[in-house]
Amino acid sequence: MPDKLSDWAVTEKNSEGRSCREKPHHYRSDFERDRDRIIHSAAFRRLEGKTQVFTPGLDDYYRTRLTHSIEVAQIGRTIAKKLDLNEVLTEAVCLAHDLGHPPFGHAGEKVLDNLMADSGGFEHNRQTLRIVELIEHPYHNFKGLNLMYETRLSLAKHAGPYDKPPSGNFAETNCSLEGQIANVADRIAYNCHDLEDGTRARLLDETDLLEIEIFRHAHRRIGAENIDDKTIRRTRTIKAIIDELVGDCIETSGELIGKAGITSLEDVHNNYSSLILLSPKNRAELEKLERFLLEKLYLNDELKKTAARCKNWLTTLFHALCDNKQLMPGYYRSFTSTQTLQRTACDYIAGMTDRFCLKTLAGLNR
Repeated sequence: MPDKLSDWAVTEKNSEGRSCREKPHHYRSDFERDRDRIIHSAAFRRLEGKTQVFTPGLDDYYRTRLTHSIEVAQIGRTIAKKLDLNEVLTEAVCLAHDLGHPPFGHAGEKVLDNLMADSGGFEHNRQTLRIVELIEHPYHNFKGLNLMYETRLSLAKHAGPYDKPPSGNFAETNCSLEGQIANVADRIAYNCHDLEDGTRARLLDETDLLEIEIFRHAHRRIGAENIDDKTIRRTRTIKAIIDELVGDCIETSGELIGKAGITSLEDVHNNYSSLILLSPKNRAELEKLERFLLEKLYLNDELKKTAARCKNWLTTLFHALCDNKQLMPGYYRSFTSTQTLQRTACDYIAGMTDRFCLKTLAGLNR
C-alpha cells in the first residue's frame, strides 16, 4: 500500500470493525486477515471447478471462476494503488466477489433462481454474503468468517450490468471506493478475458471484432499486422485493451473524486453515484463490446446447449435433495432447524463445483 492513504480510504481507524471482536494479529492488519480468510476458505478453492464461460474439466485452457477472481484482484490492486486507496481491502473484495456463484455459471444461477421462486429466489451476490457470514465455518466461536464491516458492505453492494445488488441490512447509500473499484475491475476482467477465451475457442471472429473501436484501437496499438502468431496477437490485443481501460479508470476516477469534494469515508458512503468509473467514451465502447459478447458468445448455440443440460441437471438434483435431505452432509442438514429445506438444498447445490454436481447426480442413478 502507499505510505499514506487518502483521507477517504478505508483504514482500521475509520472501520466499523468486526461483528465479533477479535484480538489484533501481531503482524497482519485486519484487512490482510480478511483477504487471507477468503483465500483459505473452502468456497474460494471451489471456484477452480466452477464455470466462467466454458465448463472446467471439459475446456482446460479457459478461465474458471478462480482464475477470473485472481485477475480481477490484480486489476483492482493496480487501480487502488494509484488512487492511494486501501489496496488490501480492494484485493479481498475482488477475490471474494464471486464466491456465491453456483455451478455452471449464469445458467446455473438462473435455474436456481427459478427453482427458489417461491422461497426467496437466488442471487449470487446475496449468496456470497451467506457464505462469508454463515456457511463457512472454520471457527468455533462464531459463524462465517467474521469479516470486517467494509468488506461485507462492498460484497453486498457489488454491482455490474449482470449483477443486481441485494438490499441487505446495510444503511450506507454506497460502499467504499475500494468496493467500487472491485465493480469496475470485475467488468474489465470478464469482458476482456471472455473475449480472449471466446476467440481462442473460435466462437468469435477477429474480423468481426475489428468493427468495435476499442478492439480496433488496441489492434493498431500493438502493431498487430506485424504479428503472425495468432496466439500472441490475441493475447497482446487483450492486454492492450485492459491497459487502456485501467489507465482511463484511474484518470477518470481521480477527477470525479476531486469534483465531488470528497473529504472522508462518510462522504463516500453518502454519495449516491459511483466515483470509480470509466470515461463516457470508454463506457460506451465497453457497452458495445458487451453487446457483441452477448450476441456472439453468451448466446452461442453451443453454450445454449450446455445451459439447457444444466437446467435438467440442477432441477433433478434440487428435487432429489428436497425429497430426501439425508443425501446432504450433516452440516447442511443442521441448517433445516433454522431455514427451509429448499433454502438448504439451494445452499448445498450453490457450493458445488461443476464436477461434483455431475458426480452427485450420477450417484442418484446407482
